[in-house]
Amino acid sequence: MTGKQASLIEESPVTRVPLAHRLRPERLEDFVGQQNLTGKDAWLAAMLREGRATSCIFWGPPGVGKTTLALMMARRAGLPVAQLSAVSAGKAEIREVVQRARQRNETWLLFLDEIHRFNKAQQDVLLPYIEDGTLILVGATTENPSFSLNDALLSRCRLVVLKPLSSEDIERIVQRGCAELARRSPAFALTGDARRMLAKHSHGDARYALNQLEALHETRAGRWNAEQVARYLATRAARYDRAGDAHYDLISALHKSVRDSDPDAACYWLARMLEGGEEPLYLARRLIRMASEDVGLADPRALTVALDALRMYEVLGSPEGEQGLFEAAVYLALAPKSNALYMAEKAARKLARETSEAEVPMHLRNAPTRVMRELGYGRGYQYAHDAPDAVVSQRHFPDQVPERTLYSPVDRGFERTLGERLRWLKARRRAQGRDDA
Repeated sequence: MTGKQASLIEESPVTRVPLAHRLRPERLEDFVGQQNLTGKDAWLAAMLREGRATSCIFWGPPGVGKTTLALMMARRAGLPVAQLSAVSAGKAEIREVVQRARQRNETWLLFLDEIHRFNKAQQDVLLPYIEDGTLILVGATTENPSFSLNDALLSRCRLVVLKPLSSEDIERIVQRGCAELARRSPAFALTGDARRMLAKHSHGDARYALNQLEALHETRAGRWNAEQVARYLATRAARYDRAGDAHYDLISALHKSVRDSDPDAACYWLARMLEGGEEPLYLARRLIRMASEDVGLADPRALTVALDALRMYEVLGSPEGEQGLFEAAVYLALAPKSNALYMAEKAARKLARETSEAEVPMHLRNAPTRVMRELGYGRGYQYAHDAPDAVVSQRHFPDQVPERTLYSPVDRGFERTLGERLRWLKARRRAQGRDDA
């Protein structure tokens, strides 16, 4: 940081600064990854070269460079910087930064980590200071900003999406870390295979990779091979957050794999969620929904299979009961597909909302009392079981609502049979004199 910069977070003595902090690049040329932002022709790179800064929301997983790019922006623009975390900070800390900025008649860059933790009222506090130029806000979040940040704040900031780093990027960073640690311990080194293993194990998170590298150094400042690194590293759970974007992305992938009749991909995404710690009962409920929404009456047994999978898990629990989820996922993926029932529901609900005042026709009303019968309730109703083939020709929509087709079966699976049944019913009613049949 330059002499003009200030931070609300005190730095530790050099000897205690983590390796990930010591290796944080100060020049764009040293930044690894995010080529869409840091490449020669990228807008962010151009802005940094020109010494400008703008309010941004950096959205991406941990350890991909959000903090580094924010500090680099402040440094290149020559702005004082205040670092806060929305986990512990609130309105008072924001106003303290504003007060210091105004006392010095300066624009400050406020880096607000975990900005999605701020509620709407806390977010609103930022708006006037961004508007009048007191603050340039750079927020960092691992959560989808469109869910967690209000529109007023988003409209004042540029949304910048950062991706997980590639294994190759992480390996380059690990190599730098090895060189840094070897300055203190010349015997410390990782073989090429060991670096690649650590990089792959880090799932695109550079901070995690460097923290693990430093832990290896503290354990033994010698040469590590891939087998030794593999034994040392504790199994790290797959990057998964049941309340965050990974959750919604993975369930979307599972649903679309089932819908597209790909049983192998359905098994893969189901396994990804289970291995990541997803609640099996949630997955069972989603499979039941898929059975109705995407298979429907093209295979009526699909819903039964999905419900049986839920029951199997309730009886057996984990891990044995999870086999039923895979059975249901494969069955649903291979079943004939129809969303006719789903579309009929949507159309029926829309029509119901639009015609909520329409009265039930008198002949469809029950008449349990003499007064109701005298008023005409149930008059003219045709009892289907008294008719040949149990088919009658009478109106079932309200008088004010034109009859219309809401359910249109597809020509696949059992719905082909249902379509034939509908065509037969229409012809039978037409023969009975229904002109609109």
